[in-house]
Amino acid sequence: MNQPVTNRELFVTFTKIALSGFGGVLPWIRRAVVEKKHWLTAGEFNSLIGICQLVPGPNVVNLAICIGARFTGVRGSISAVLGMMTAPVALVILIAYLYDHYGRLPEIQGLLRGICAVGIGLIASTGFKMLKNELTDWPMLATIAVCILASAVLHLSLLTVVAITLPLGLIAGWIKAKK
Repeated sequence: MNQPVTNRELFVTFTKIALSGFGGVLPWIRRAVVEKKHWLTAGEFNSLIGICQLVPGPNVVNLAICIGARFTGVRGSISAVLGMMTAPVALVILIAYLYDHYGRLPEIQGLLRGICAVGIGLIASTGFKMLKNELTDWPMLATIAVCILASAVLHLSLLTVVAITLPLGLIAGWIKAKK
């Protein structure tokens, strides 16, 4: 990152991100801040999203708050969140109105199923990109494996999975930070 990030740039970037992501914007945030603008490294992004998933509220809004605060403090957080929320809220109100009138049409139902599939693919793609950064780190891989085992195989509750994997993740992060 060569030049300082401004509030205006945060607002514009997060507005573009918000308007790009139907079904979820996490892949678009990662692409913008890690791959295109290089505001964060892949490791920094993974750490931030991990923290943002543990605190209450929508993950991507929490992420916008953290990224904005990193560059211009409270004003940056406000700029990023307003960028993330303003246009989508207006669009959702418009879409809700249209869905109320046309949502029962078979063509609209098919369109919605297609949009759902795209969203799932984008989220999976982001997960694989994030995992790629952790493949050489055995403590992180062990934490990921325990999380998958606890949730997908043993069907433990979210609270139990977090209680088990949070200490492992903290230890893995501490080990990674010492390298």
